[in-house]
Amino acid sequence: MQNYDPFLSLSASAQCGDRSLVIGQLGQSLDGRIATVSGESKYISGGYALDHLHRLRASADAVLVGVGTIVADDPLLNVRRVPGKNPARVVIDPSGRLDPAARCLGADGARRLVVRRPDVVGALPSGVEVVSVAADAAGRMTPQAILEALREQGLFRILVEGGTRTLSSFLDAGCMDGFHVLVSAVILGSGRAGLELAPIAALKDALRPASRVEVFPDGDVLFACDLRLPAAGGARSADTGTGDGRSPHEDGTRDHERAAGHSLFSAG
Repeated sequence: MQNYDPFLSLSASAQCGDRSLVIGQLGQSLDGRIATVSGESKYISGGYALDHLHRLRASADAVLVGVGTIVADDPLLNVRRVPGKNPARVVIDPSGRLDPAARCLGADGARRLVVRRPDVVGALPSGVEVVSVAADAAGRMTPQAILEALREQGLFRILVEGGTRTLSSFLDAGCMDGFHVLVSAVILGSGRAGLELAPIAALKDALRPASRVEVFPDGDVLFACDLRLPAAGGARSADTGTGDGRSPHEDGTRDHERAAGHSLFSAG
């Protein structure tokens, strides 16, 4: 597994011209929950799934999370469970909520970047880079604008790790090439959902990606989805991918997301 590289399974080259290569990662219960009502989430996934997450981190240029994940879990976002280099750590913090003492901002040789609106100020630890992304007319930072700003920083292979709002925004905007969903045999019955996408009225508009399924020895199941390709024999909406190898984010957002203006980063 030392040479495991899910990004190369999606592309023939590590750097895809002038666009990003984006993989989302989600660890959830059988009923689609990522935390209890109290916010407890450590750990729904078992050890093999956590190893897989750390391999994903080791293969990425950057791991990206929203500030809500930092506030809730204070993760390190580094590589500990497998051999590999720590990726750059990117926190989307539109309005300056990030605590400078957050563990992911600690110096360990990896780049640390905070994505903010240009008008937001606030102290950060030495060495932390601020990436300014302008808001749109609705006061939101779009996933497309965030990815463009990261490309300007030389970060092309992006692992979107959480939380619900961040993953949903990138998925709804068509800004993911792959999605690794790890499902554990536990039922919470309530709590935080892993995804909250713009609503659809017809099943033909559901995402039905081609998927590779792997069952880990402890029973956790990995669905490694290629969001650029439809499942064999499955329907897929034309606006979520072309099936010809192009990334969804070359064409922009899904139609229902355009109409709803859903799941973009605002000052909240």
